[in-house]
Amino acid sequence: MTKELTKNNNKYYICEECGFAYKDNQTAAKCENWCREKHSCNTEITKDAVKLD
Repeated sequence: MTKELTKNNNKYYICEECGFAYKDNQTAAKCENWCREKHSCNTEITKDAVKLD
């Protein structure tokens, strides 16, 4: 299950497997499922990741 984080009044969703952050829960869940099943990251998913300072 993805983790929700609020920063600067914006909500982000974190993949608990790799730690990448996303603006929507659906993409974070896709990332987390992929990471858990494949033990790797998928560049088609991670291209939507956002950098948190």
